[in-house]
Amino acid sequence: MDTDHYKYMQLALDEAKKGRLEDEVPVGAVLVDAEGKLLAKGYNQTISTCDPTAHAEIVVLRKAAQILGNYRLLSTTLYVTVEPCVMCMGAIIHARIERVVFGAPDPKWGAAGSLYDFSMNRRFNHHPEIISGVCFEQCRTCMRDFFRSKR
Repeated sequence: MDTDHYKYMQLALDEAKKGRLEDEVPVGAVLVDAEGKLLAKGYNQTISTCDPTAHAEIVVLRKAAQILGNYRLLSTTLYVTVEPCVMCMGAIIHARIERVVFGAPDPKWGAAGSLYDFSMNRRFNHHPEIISGVCFEQCRTCMRDFFRSKR
């Protein structure tokens, strides 16, 4: 596994753990530029903000766009612990994210290969590269343990 992918996914897992401490679904994300500079990090905040769009990916995209002064986040890589959903993949495509690296698939909501694959849909004007399974076991365990504690 690429050591950079591992390093950044660990940062995303740290974010997911912050979310879990706030009783949010533990999904974390980080965005890095082409040189590997961390632009933004975040975790799910849908419950605490009463905002159904406050997924980790959207939180990170909003932060990075504000920092860069541009909604187009060209030449960036998004690391996220769980496969992005339909909403998040739509935002990723609009933001022109170059690459999405995720840990665990989401067979119920995933839009990067599990349920849908927006990255391969030629009707869209942008097609991010998708890399899946980075730190798979850690990402899956993080989600599984959270939902088991809720049952």
